[in-house]
Amino acid sequence: MEITSTQIKALRDETGISVMQCKKALEEAAGDMDKARIILKKKRSEAAEKKSDREIGAGAVGVYVHNTNEVAATVLLGCETDFVSKNEEFVALAREIAMHVAAMNPKYISRDDLDEAAVEKAKEVFAEEIKDKPADMQEQIMQGKLDSYFKEQILLEQPFVKNPEQTIAEMVNGGVQKFGEKITIAQISRVSVK
Repeated sequence: MEITSTQIKALRDETGISVMQCKKALEEAAGDMDKARIILKKKRSEAAEKKSDREIGAGAVGVYVHNTNEVAATVLLGCETDFVSKNEEFVALAREIAMHVAAMNPKYISRDDLDEAAVEKAKEVFAEEIKDKPADMQEQIMQGKLDSYFKEQILLEQPFVKNPEQTIAEMVNGGVQKFGEKITIAQISRVSVK
């Protein structure tokens, strides 16, 4: 099947990913746009994994203040070079994540940031709920409850407020694919009147 420039442009406009990567994804998907999106999503994770051990040396601060002036958030989005940190799309990504932080108020950036005290407290609460379940299933049920409970509090696992089909981690991985550098959320902060 012949891939048209219109298809490539549509996929590029939607994803922001390079023309060549969009063309390759469409070729692999035999022109099916839905399959091409899935292929690009898979490649995002692979690209992020390849760059995960690189050094962060630059970044941008994304700031969002809600129009009521009652809540604001900042995000320090790290990258490898000044070239990327000054890119308008990178700065816009930092701002979008800051807006999400203002709206959703996550407590942690990633699962690695969970403190043991919070996990133990949650286990105490859920232990009461699962005590009547079969013994061989309790550990699995407990893990499911913990995952569900903390998913709402972990920034990278939250669905993006403007596009719930995409998580914040997928947005960051998309940035890695788009800019060709390791990107991480180094710090978040939120202040609110209420």
